[in-house]
Amino acid sequence: MILYIVIALILCFLIYSVGATWLYRTYSTKVMKKGRGHKQIALTFDDGPHPLYTPQLLDLLDQYEMKATFFVVGAHAQKHPDLIRTMQAKGHSIGVHHHTHVSNWLLTPNGLKKQLTASRDALQKITGSRPVLYRPPWGHFNLFTPFVAKKWTIVMWTGIFGDWNLKTTSTVLVSRLQQSLEDGAIFCLHDNGETLGADEKAPEMMLEALAVYLPYLVEQGYKSVTIDTMLT
Repeated sequence: MILYIVIALILCFLIYSVGATWLYRTYSTKVMKKGRGHKQIALTFDDGPHPLYTPQLLDLLDQYEMKATFFVVGAHAQKHPDLIRTMQAKGHSIGVHHHTHVSNWLLTPNGLKKQLTASRDALQKITGSRPVLYRPPWGHFNLFTPFVAKKWTIVMWTGIFGDWNLKTTSTVLVSRLQQSLEDGAIFCLHDNGETLGADEKAPEMMLEALAVYLPYLVEQGYKSVTIDTMLT
């Protein structure tokens, strides 16, 4: 009997977490997976802001007149409010990536609501604007994510490249970015390597790759725009 209960609990968890993630990422029309616009892509960055890497990234984007969308962790934003204000002043979009970097697989519906509310309130206090873009950490959904986040625009990606792992190398990352270039592409990158499973110095590799890739975008006649721009 105990074995059956354990098996049932495992199955319930898999349906709540892995099954829901596959279902919503594959079939939900409420999840943005690709943008629109000729010769436009959206560079997006998760897990920041980071006091060392995010300023370098902002400078690099400025150099090539590119705009990006930052899905920030609310607790990090509270520690570095000036970086959030700088993103806003430079015309980038700011979205929510939970208040702490916790998976939806481990959250109840009420726990998810608290994560969204805390990060929303933190960003609104810093910027004066209420964020409406949301990307779940690791791209994980649970059965209730779209319902709890129904007032948000949930944004996924067309390409995610392993830039949190130094083994990827900047050369491989550039190649993956180039091969994934298409109109309306949404690229998921990371400007903070301090999250679970990431290499702490991985953003250095990402920045090296972008220093090569952004000129390539210009040569190909592409621009990176914000998710907000793609939605208009």
